[in-house]
Amino acid sequence: MTGEVLDSQVLMARQPIFDHKQRVVAYELLYRKEDAAEASFLDGSSATSEVLLNAFTSISDAGSVRKVPAFINLTYDIVVEGNIPELPRKEVVFELLEDVVVDEAFVNGVRNLVDQGYRIALDDFTYTPDYDPLLEMAQIVKLDVMQHNHAELVEQIKHIRPFKVTLLAEKIETHEKLEECVELGFKLFQGHFLSKPKVVKGRKVSTSQVALMQLLQELQKSNATPEVLEALIIQDPVLTYKLLRIVNSAANSLVRKVESVSEAIVLLGIPQVKKWATLIAMSANTEKPEELSRQLLIRGRMSEQVAERHKRPNAPSYFMAGMMSGLDALLDLERSMMLEQVPLGDDIKQAISDGSGEIGEVLKNVIHYEAGDWDLLPMNFDGDVYEASYREAVLWTKEAMQALADQS
Repeated sequence: MTGEVLDSQVLMARQPIFDHKQRVVAYELLYRKEDAAEASFLDGSSATSEVLLNAFTSISDAGSVRKVPAFINLTYDIVVEGNIPELPRKEVVFELLEDVVVDEAFVNGVRNLVDQGYRIALDDFTYTPDYDPLLEMAQIVKLDVMQHNHAELVEQIKHIRPFKVTLLAEKIETHEKLEECVELGFKLFQGHFLSKPKVVKGRKVSTSQVALMQLLQELQKSNATPEVLEALIIQDPVLTYKLLRIVNSAANSLVRKVESVSEAIVLLGIPQVKKWATLIAMSANTEKPEELSRQLLIRGRMSEQVAERHKRPNAPSYFMAGMMSGLDALLDLERSMMLEQVPLGDDIKQAISDGSGEIGEVLKNVIHYEAGDWDLLPMNFDGDVYEASYREAVLWTKEAMQALADQS
């Protein structure tokens, strides 16, 4: 793709910010740092910006739809020039990047934002006295816990404490690091620690989990029949109950109640059965944060959408690869053990294990995209396709998780 096309896009993804109970309290919006991309988002109309905010920060949580604030990066020039559309104050937190020059013009620009009622966060922070004017106006300070060792974090916190700001630990990669940050007094947390399972040695996938995985695999086949699917579904009483509840719900407006699983499959249709079985699979482990299920559903749906837009054969396999790429975290298994125990096609397993094959190529791009790692995307990366696929996946996941919660 040409540079001109890239510059015209607002490539955007989101990364969750959690509280100490691992509940999502905000999303950081990750977008390309080129000037044109920033301008198209922040210099646009208020209506356009609010549409983007609504698309990326409205989520289904525990049966209710809610909006969480968006952390939005601001550069020196944007702050000084003040070219920011009118945005809802409670729904945004402006994040000041670590490489800004803290001069009089910048401090005045930040003060203007604060006077307008906006909240301020300081990103990737390392204390020097030059930052005191910003610390006096900020509400949140983000510390990179990969960049600082324990003693350095303690020292940084000592300098920051007098300013009465909320501490956010970013780039958390392990559960141990999360626990350390909680003890240090951090209140907010950000990073990929949710994708790092706590390995339970010798653990096996339970019978119900195996049945569910077999069902999901069978649903990928073009010649799947209601009879075969029924034989798999009835192995799991919870799955059977939920599918019957869904098909008998008022939303389907049936004249009579459905009493058999095969009848439910015929009435719902295999595409709908696939959808519901997938959602039930992702929500089966109630001990895991809801965000992990949401992340994997977005990844799976986005992979499938990219495959469809590129006219790739067997797009559902891309869905499975995306969704299953984080199943090890849901099952508390090492990835290699998970791939041994879960029935998946060889092409899907290869895509997950080493990113090889056509499916692996898309999966790697999707993972880089959702992490905002734009520099890791290939030169021929089709930004239009991935941007549209990501937005559709976020919307689909929100609606799907809400629909599942309605049937609980």
